Amino acid sequence: MRTVTFEERIRAEIHNFSGLLGLYADDLRGNVIALNADEPFESASCIKVFILAELYRRIAEGSVAPDQLLSCGEDHFVVGSGILRCLDKGVTLRVKDFATLMIVVSDNIATNLLIDFLGIDAINATCRALGFPNTVLHNRIDFTRFDKLGTTTPREYGEFFGKIARNELWSAEACEDMRGMFKDQKYNTLLTKGLPQYFLDAENTGDEELFFVSSKSGSMDACRNDGGIVSTPYGNYVVAIFTKDFKDSLYYQDHESFRFGSRVSRLLFDQYLTLEGRFR
Repeated sequence: MRTVTFEERIRAEIHNFSGLLGLYADDLRGNVIALNADEPFESASCIKVFILAELYRRIAEGSVAPDQLLSCGEDHFVVGSGILRCLDKGVTLRVKDFATLMIVVSDNIATNLLIDFLGIDAINATCRALGFPNTVLHNRIDFTRFDKLGTTTPREYGEFFGKIARNELWSAEACEDMRGMFKDQKYNTLLTKGLPQYFLDAENTGDEELFFVSSKSGSMDACRNDGGIVSTPYGNYVVAIFTKDFKDSLYYQDHESFRFGSRVSRLLFDQYLTLEGRFR
């Protein structure tokens, strides 16, 4: 009797999605699930993880101190996500504080400051050195001048988080630091919308925190993306889900990218738990 493969189940789940969905998932035990994984996608704010990687490279080599002070100026200001645009201009914070704002609340002003501080060429050079030739930061954030921020693929985005999960990016201490930022990230609807919320809410249930997600999402008119590390009692797995070419460009929690992407995320979650830490 013919069996239905896990990949076929995923394709069936997203059959009615109007756009293109790219998936890369790695159970960190040698089993990878890939669908359109090498397709280039607009990164949106997902490119911010590679800016963070370059910052921590500089910290690891000693050319930047985490408590080095920086000030945001008029030229860093831009609309979009974050909190700095609600504060007075000229705020001075530690470089690590700006990095935290860039990841946790996806602050665009903090991002522009760090792009200017680190340099686009250096960020892209680090992407290439890490083995991500299709990951490129094209511009600083300026929606009046540029309609493209970055490009990456689901595979390269997933492999980036694989390096962090394995403590292979610069140092174990750096990876732990970055995982903490990603765990606090506030916009993870695509990955978590379909997961059992009880497992993700140890603070209110009083139960032990056995499950959590450390991720970074990104959304623009042309894409809805998310990726990161899912931690469970059986171990961790990496997932990146990217979407594009959908019909509806509006932003809301029930967007079809979130609906279909979250179904894929739930399939991976259930498969991993059923097989006690594996996809196959």
